Amino acid sequence: MLNFEISDDVIVYSFDQSNKLNASVSEKIKSQIGRHFEKPGTKLVLDLENISFVDSSGFSALLSVMRKARSNSGQFRICNISPDVMKLFKLLQLHNVFEICCNREECRKSFK
Repeated sequence: MLNFEISDDVIVYSFDQSNKLNASVSEKIKSQIGRHFEKPGTKLVLDLENISFVDSSGFSALLSVMRKARSNSGQFRICNISPDVMKLFKLLQLHNVFEICCNREECRKSFK
């Protein structure tokens, strides 16, 4: 369900066989992605390319990961958000909370 790769000390997570970020995957996101931020200074990108729907538990998981990243000097980016999902981010004013990039390469370049 969640795949990851490491390139130039940046961890990139993506979804396979899932187009929804909802209650069925939110706990896995919190635990699997969140554990990377136990190491200070972690740089992580979550690629939402195949995601067409996010519910409240999905947004909660993203916020949880972001808090964990910030608490340990980590950097968390999100990329490839579909227009429909971006409407939800904007409706909830979360586009001002998360660091959102157009694609993976833009995310990688944004880390300093």
